[in-house]
Amino acid sequence: MPQIILLLIVALIAWIGYRKFIADAQKVTRHQERLRRERETGANGTLVKDPKTGEYRLKREDE
Repeated sequence: MPQIILLLIVALIAWIGYRKFIADAQKVTRHQERLRRERETGANGTLVKDPKTGEYRLKREDE
């Protein structure tokens, strides 16, 4: 019985690690795609509209 519990814990940790890896890979892919599009168009960044003030600003890396 303890072996099964240990195996389940290891499987859960592996599954969580896999999901984290996939999420990080998708984040990097989105970032690289955005950079590629900016290079193609010659843009210096992406503008986003602030909903409170209505002003446009450059999109930050963490958004």
